[in-house]
Amino acid sequence: MSLDAVLARIDQTLPEAIDRLLALLRVPSISTDPAFKADCARAADLIAADLRGLGFEAAVRPTPGHPMVVAHGTGPSGGAGRHLLFYGHYDVQPVDPLELWHRDPFDPAIEETPKGRVIRARGASDDKGQLMTFIEACRAWKAVHGALPGKLTIFLEGEEESGSPSLIPFMKDNAKELKADIALICDTGLHESRYPAITTMLRGLVGEEVTIHAANKDLHSGMYGGAAANPIRVLAKILASLHDDRGRVTLPGFYDDVDELPEAIRAQWQALPFDHAKFLGDVGLSVPAGEADRTPMEMLWSRPTCEFNGIAGGYAGAGFKTVLPAEARAKVSFRLVSRQDPDKIRAAFRARVQSLLPPDCTASFVQGGSGAASVMAITDPAFEVTRAALSEEWGLPAAYVGSGGSIPIAGYFKTYLGMDAMLVGFAKDDDQIHSPNEKYDVESFHKGIRSWARVLARLA
Repeated sequence: MSLDAVLARIDQTLPEAIDRLLALLRVPSISTDPAFKADCARAADLIAADLRGLGFEAAVRPTPGHPMVVAHGTGPSGGAGRHLLFYGHYDVQPVDPLELWHRDPFDPAIEETPKGRVIRARGASDDKGQLMTFIEACRAWKAVHGALPGKLTIFLEGEEESGSPSLIPFMKDNAKELKADIALICDTGLHESRYPAITTMLRGLVGEEVTIHAANKDLHSGMYGGAAANPIRVLAKILASLHDDRGRVTLPGFYDDVDELPEAIRAQWQALPFDHAKFLGDVGLSVPAGEADRTPMEMLWSRPTCEFNGIAGGYAGAGFKTVLPAEARAKVSFRLVSRQDPDKIRAAFRARVQSLLPPDCTASFVQGGSGAASVMAITDPAFEVTRAALSEEWGLPAAYVGSGGSIPIAGYFKTYLGMDAMLVGFAKDDDQIHSPNEKYDVESFHKGIRSWARVLARLA
């Protein structure tokens, strides 16, 4: 089948594709706010109807929260070829603070900026613009060839921005229907806002809030200082014990399940344009503070961390209130990589806290988020095929990259459906997702559609 004809169709019909995206962006599908429940349902209905018009068997599937959209389509050869599942989410973040927006966040528009034309609206980049790149690629293929390119499943959720409470139960209940050869996720971005990339490593997360308790009330520091246990001092000692002088985490066994980078990936990363000094300089810093024998890129993508995200205790207002507080607390998070077990790391942290408690002090814990890291098996030929397709479209070498954050759906596909995921996205660093004045470059939208057309031509 002719890919060139599909690419030409995409170029010719870009204005209509943008209009369809703008229509979806007008729907305020804010999943966290019950006031927008009907709008979330409306967004799901709009997408499902569009997919049915392309020849998919598409349905809006109810959940205890917002609905899923599930669609199945086959190409001219029926069920032959690789079965691809595409995942995205149609829900968006709240828009507060509204006064910082330059325009109504649900009145999308094309704006001219010094860097080019952008689509300005809540959800333009995260994730409506991204998911529509795939749907528009399917539309162009159907228009040119009269059929979809192959066996496809589209799976869209409406609760990604509110913790995805319905996602795992839905995946478990519908595992047989959703199972495919590989999942495609379009919720990532370009490296340095220019280079196409496939994200193959996502860090996991463990969150803990620890509180150190001592006396049954705040104490006068003159009357009790030196004689009474001070929870702030105890907490500070515990936190200080978690890193050595070279930035390594000191919990026993912390690095046991951390794999070294394959040399091929290390070489790719070293060839990527990444200005370490500028990366830190942009936020007023200059010296990398993590493991002394690792590059900043390794620290961000392939190394685990222990960070302190908040600390409180005693009086912190203006002036002095000379007390020994009855308690002190801290929020601690661990970013995990490779095969690190969240439960093992949580247990090691709690054991360290308990081991350093002096007499008269106790500790209590509040468990935060938890999730293992995801590492994709790039030995699947689909990865190299996709990397070549992206390089061809963007005119720059595509690379396998890591992500310092977490995208749980990638791990869920592996855990509950037994399949790997390929994360390909076209967002840019300045898209301001989750912030006022979110945007998606018209170039990202256009070349994103063309990119998926190239990928589908090779995979489906």
